[in-house]
Amino acid sequence: MQNAIFGCGAISISLGGRRILNDVSISASPGEILGLVGPNGAGKTSLFEVLCGRYKPDAGIVNLEGEDITKLSFHHRARLGLGRTYQSPVVPASLTVGETFLAARKAYKPYQSRHDAEWAARLAHLKIPWDTPAAALGAFDRRKLLLACLLMRDPKVILMDEPASGLINAEIDELDLIIRRLVDEYAMSLILIEHRLELLSAVADKVVVLDLGEVIATGRPEDVFDNPRVKAAYFESADA
Repeated sequence: MQNAIFGCGAISISLGGRRILNDVSISASPGEILGLVGPNGAGKTSLFEVLCGRYKPDAGIVNLEGEDITKLSFHHRARLGLGRTYQSPVVPASLTVGETFLAARKAYKPYQSRHDAEWAARLAHLKIPWDTPAAALGAFDRRKLLLACLLMRDPKVILMDEPASGLINAEIDELDLIIRRLVDEYAMSLILIEHRLELLSAVADKVVVLDLGEVIATGRPEDVFDNPRVKAAYFESADA
């Protein structure tokens, strides 16, 4: 993990008696976008659960800024600068956009100001009146709201689980712009699980392919997506 701000080494985990991840290692440097792809059941989301602290691995380590955080809780990792978004953008149904920001601002110390929330909303391209019920937002604006709540805390690394899921092409183009700004201007590291390969081809610096819980390829998107083993594991299974 040389020069990396975040990553994991030799992660293995079994769930329900079945090996889900086997000796998986990935790393991301500041200002780098890492794509994580693979067929359904490859272990991508399970790896995210290990990285964020919801699953404890049987073996291996998770490292953030040179510190072994393998035994730290989800909340402790968040305080150290690790953020995560989910495939389903679930927002507080009973709160407005402004109230959601307030809850995020006061979630833990140091408390954030309204100015911090306004800055994060602009960075996430969220242009919605703050008295709008969060439940009334469309899928993309929900993703923007949740992302903005993370950005207020100035995270060093964000794990994004299928951020383009359910989006139309114009929205994917806008997501592309948001992601590029986060890495180019703020040197964040982003790790994306994504099935929209056009997005990864456009933004990812590096791609890791998982199949049956193992890393089968790592490299630039154009090289990895042309790898015969990747085509056999990912594209053929996707067409099946």
